[in-house]
Amino acid sequence: MPAYGHRLVETLNRFLKPTVENPNHPTYAGAAALVSVNGSVTVRTAVGDALRYGAGPVELPKAQRAAMRADSIFDLASITKVYTAVLALQQVDRGRIDLAAPVVDYLPGFDGPGKTTITVSMLLAHTSGLRVGADVRGLPDDAARRAAVLATPLIAGESPGHTFRYSSVGLMVLGQLVEKITGGRLDESLRAGLTRPLGLRDTGFRPSTWLSKAEGAARLVATDARSSRGLLRGVVHDEVANMLGGIAGHAGVFSTVDDVAAIGQMLLNGGHFRGARILAESTVRRMLTNVNVGRPAIDPDRPGRSSDHGLGVELNQPWFMGRLASPQTFGHTGFTGTSLLVDQRHQLVFVLLTNRAHPNWSWSNPDPMRAAAANVLADAIGSNQLR
Repeated sequence: MPAYGHRLVETLNRFLKPTVENPNHPTYAGAAALVSVNGSVTVRTAVGDALRYGAGPVELPKAQRAAMRADSIFDLASITKVYTAVLALQQVDRGRIDLAAPVVDYLPGFDGPGKTTITVSMLLAHTSGLRVGADVRGLPDDAARRAAVLATPLIAGESPGHTFRYSSVGLMVLGQLVEKITGGRLDESLRAGLTRPLGLRDTGFRPSTWLSKAEGAARLVATDARSSRGLLRGVVHDEVANMLGGIAGHAGVFSTVDDVAAIGQMLLNGGHFRGARILAESTVRRMLTNVNVGRPAIDPDRPGRSSDHGLGVELNQPWFMGRLASPQTFGHTGFTGTSLLVDQRHQLVFVLLTNRAHPNWSWSNPDPMRAAAANVLADAIGSNQLR
């Protein structure tokens, strides 16, 4: 392991305990990380526990815990949005989706005041004016819940295309759009469009359908241990995704550091990896270009952030990219403590997956540890050690 790998491990270990940034609790129970430079893995590591608490939450005896592994399988949360974006852009490549077309042209149920001007690209850029979450509680079946997602109204006073506001609803709608175009569920599109071509055996929705019980017990990473559903392990953390059957455009994909890194490398390569062409090179360039130039950003959790965003990926965001942030740096984060960061300038892919929502998501703010870990790699670049 290179010297910066040892420094990265030290940094990851530091957040296993309370820190100045999160003084009352550890930031997470465990983490796994992977660094790839010029297409070669230079660091692959894991620290802490994948399972440390039982429902309650109650700290488990050491014999009942599960150690974090480099091949542990995490709930990616909102990194799912990157996968949905890629699946939608594949349909753009095939001429079946027009990014400039109104969404309602494809999904007639996507109606309501002011929504007819929302385009597919606005969903990807988070400029639709739709709110963060959909209300699907108390509805009788999946059809009613999916219809409620499409019927989600605009935020009062919002004008589509004007302001960056992060919206999970936008990617829920995009997931339904992919399903409408392909004629199959989103998990089927994920298998056909990404996991099979790239050989990603540890990526998918609803891991109980593709993992043996023994593998799940050894490799699945726990999230909340005090939810109304009890301890969550191998079940999607996001409540709306759960009520949508665990398959949704905004959350629900589970994966490992190696498999997530493959997505980053595919995009870094211009849309191809392992002999498979996933996206046209021109589409990837468009995906990784800031489409929100000049637009304001509204983010109550991060008041100083910029609106910089591509089609499905964050761009130039120091709050999780640290000093690696630049217009050529892209990626995404997930509520459960996950992140993907790709620096095109240095041919760098950095995947950091943690279980910061275990046992309680309110225990910590994950952004300081994301930035601190990225800064280790920025320092290695600065000292010409990143190889």
